[in-house]
Amino acid sequence: MADFVTAAGVFNGISAQLAERGGFRALYLSGSGVAGGAMGLPPDLSVTTLTELAEECRRITSVARSPLIVDADTGFGEAINVIRTVRLLEAAGASAIHIEDQVMPKRCGHLEGGKKVIGAEEMGMKVRAAVEARKDEDFVIIARTDARAVNGFQDAVERAKFYLDCGADMIFIEALESEEEFRQFAREVDGPLLANMTEFGKSPLLSAQELKSLGYRAVIFPLTAFRAALKAMDSVYRDLFRAGTQRGFVDSLMTRKEFYSVIGYDQYAEDDSGIFREVQGGMQARRGGRGGLI
Repeated sequence: MADFVTAAGVFNGISAQLAERGGFRALYLSGSGVAGGAMGLPPDLSVTTLTELAEECRRITSVARSPLIVDADTGFGEAINVIRTVRLLEAAGASAIHIEDQVMPKRCGHLEGGKKVIGAEEMGMKVRAAVEARKDEDFVIIARTDARAVNGFQDAVERAKFYLDCGADMIFIEALESEEEFRQFAREVDGPLLANMTEFGKSPLLSAQELKSLGYRAVIFPLTAFRAALKAMDSVYRDLFRAGTQRGFVDSLMTRKEFYSVIGYDQYAEDDSGIFREVQGGMQARRGGRGGLI
């Protein structure tokens, strides 16, 4: 992995392309992004399926060049289910996944109450299953613990150490409540650490540089762009309905030319024309040299 990874939260193909256009070289697909962003369903209630997650992953990786970290929730079941989860998401183009130690159905890590964690040994089995299921040794297995909010800070530390012993490549510590907790966790857990900088949660919004200085190796911004897009779309729809025209805000819209630039429209068109010219040339040569097609 790179020295420090800053991953932009994406929720579909076009958001991934825009994140790359903005400079990001790592992407993150959250469960909330799939449920809420792609499907309009409530997140963190286990209403989406593994195959739906894998399909969204495949859509993103087919148009984006950057490595994609995927939120695999609890692994969609027990250790044996984790094996299938890893295989499907790796085949869908993910570069890393994280699984967590919550009881199903899980809850958002930053909501009050309702969360429960499974035993550390049970989670260790899931981590081991994930490590053994991957085909590519560079496919990164991240173990997330939600124990801070349930059993306290020290239990989260001990679980993180155990998950590393079970083979996890990185630890995702969820819902720490202060900069000092982030610092202390990094002091006590000797391994690569990932921080979650989600808005409106329990954790302070620390910058990538601040987290790096505290000893973290990666940070994700899961829903920042999604929330911004929701706000913008809500405003546009209301204004459009009220005014019956887009004349008042058309200057704030992305133009067709800009959109085509993001998705690489001209390259698709050039590829199409090139293939046509190549096949047409081959057909003409065949007719000229052999008197027709066989």
